[in-house]
Amino acid sequence: MEQSYLEKKYDEVCEFCKKHKTRIQYVIYGILITAYLAVVIAACSLNFKRALPLFVITVTAIFFICWDFLIAKYEDRIAAFFSHGDRYLKKQWFWLKWVLCAILIITIICWLILDVTKRGSRQLISFGGLVMYVLLMLIFSKYPTRVAWRPVFSGIGMQFILGILILRTKVGFDVFNWLGIQIQTFLEYSDTGAKFVFGDKYTDHFFAFKVLPIVVFFSTVMSMLYHVGFMQWLIGKVGWVMHAFMGTTPVESLVAAGNIFVGQTESPLLVRPYLPYITKSELHAVMTAGFSTIAGSVLGAYISFGVSPSHLLTASVMSAPASLAASKLFWPETEKSLVTLSSGIKMNLLEAASQGASTSIGLVANIAVNVISFLALLSFLDSALSWVGSLFDYPQLTFENICAYVFMPFSFMMGVDWEDSFIVGGLLGYKTFFNEFLAYERLSKLIQNRENGGSMYINGVKQYMTVRSEVIATYALCGFANFGSLGLVIGGLTSIAPSKKKEIADSAFRAMIAGTAACFMTACVAVNHHHTVSSWAAPLTQTQVFLYLAGLKIYILRISLQYFLKVAEPAHLT
Repeated sequence: MEQSYLEKKYDEVCEFCKKHKTRIQYVIYGILITAYLAVVIAACSLNFKRALPLFVITVTAIFFICWDFLIAKYEDRIAAFFSHGDRYLKKQWFWLKWVLCAILIITIICWLILDVTKRGSRQLISFGGLVMYVLLMLIFSKYPTRVAWRPVFSGIGMQFILGILILRTKVGFDVFNWLGIQIQTFLEYSDTGAKFVFGDKYTDHFFAFKVLPIVVFFSTVMSMLYHVGFMQWLIGKVGWVMHAFMGTTPVESLVAAGNIFVGQTESPLLVRPYLPYITKSELHAVMTAGFSTIAGSVLGAYISFGVSPSHLLTASVMSAPASLAASKLFWPETEKSLVTLSSGIKMNLLEAASQGASTSIGLVANIAVNVISFLALLSFLDSALSWVGSLFDYPQLTFENICAYVFMPFSFMMGVDWEDSFIVGGLLGYKTFFNEFLAYERLSKLIQNRENGGSMYINGVKQYMTVRSEVIATYALCGFANFGSLGLVIGGLTSIAPSKKKEIADSAFRAMIAGTAACFMTACVAVNHHHTVSSWAAPLTQTQVFLYLAGLKIYILRISLQYFLKVAEPAHLT
């Protein structure tokens, strides 16, 4: 049958579109980008201060797009450009490393002197706590004589740098504070769905109808971000930075980066094809990273409790390098890694991406049943312990009291005020033996008591803590290191890497301890950069900034030059 004139023209148009598909896409992208830039310019022209967030996001996106383009197209030229400098550094490295060590030691001493002079000697306690945790992990390390100190010092160094940028500079604090406010505002949109489903009085059942819907909402958003490829790109960039700076393997770096955003059972899926070939130390690092961070889906729930969103965000970011430092100290590498950059990391992100709201059903159910069962068990334990205590004229005996005495020294060495260390010790016990949900729920009540005012002591029991102690507790609790998660990690990793079943079981408990220590280290570093309420984000002086960064400048330069020469395809991590 002969085609009509319109049918012929339609076929010609279709054929033309197929033939010039790429050019048409570029034209469409060009029009959209031009329109977007026109909107940005117009918004900035009308009111630059109001449009500042949009401007910053646009500039950041342009920077990374150009970076990816340059690395992909001119990688060989960049490596050749830095090759002469790298060869010179290799020749001089024998004496240069001692110079770096001397600079680092002098920087630390000067920093301590300046900080103690300006802010008092109490900062020395948290710094001593950081040293104590490092020494404890070294003493109980699997191979204490074979520790590679580069990832340890680099991880702690990254923590300090992040702490300086986020907590001690006005720009950094303002940025993270703004992000925290935006996330909190964004999560409040879940109230619309909760109100429609459960009615106007949904807040009467706060946890079930207010907190859990946030988990569903956030899981849906994360699924969308994975679908468009943003999370893959972001995790790859963070993993690339940690690999280049700390010298950890691609597997370790990617999983640690992924744990900032996803849970401890989802992040190993990023490198699932390589799990059967990783070393015991790498496996330990994978699990430690999961224990020392929290998932983005539950982050929203903790924010809804009233815990500071900016502190939770900072803790999630700072604990990633801390987890690798603690892992490499507690279980040093004694084997040769089989997975290298040259073999290529192709992330299995289709599996890592959550399936949206439907997938969150299991997570919500798991949270709900765990909270119900743990609270019931805790109530029973408190009753039983109170009965036992009454036999010895001490009916006040509770599980929290026992944990408080056990963890009090650790909380005090993190910098908690002595009169608050008993309370923070109890929170750490809740988190370790039950889960962080119960601990943050208890912390939120203490925060509310302080904000509402009233008597600090009732019947000899302290009702709230100082802001400083609350901040330290926020950082110390920000991780999945508890016995409940121990079973989840063993089961989850065994299911995706059955050949590593024995190694997973053998190293899981050590990984949980290392994850706990990483959270404590993050708290020690954070409190060293924490100001009083009146000057909480006071900027550093130029002298202090110089002393913070001087000891790391040459070291970072050498690592960067070395990385450009060794990496065959950095795009494998992006």
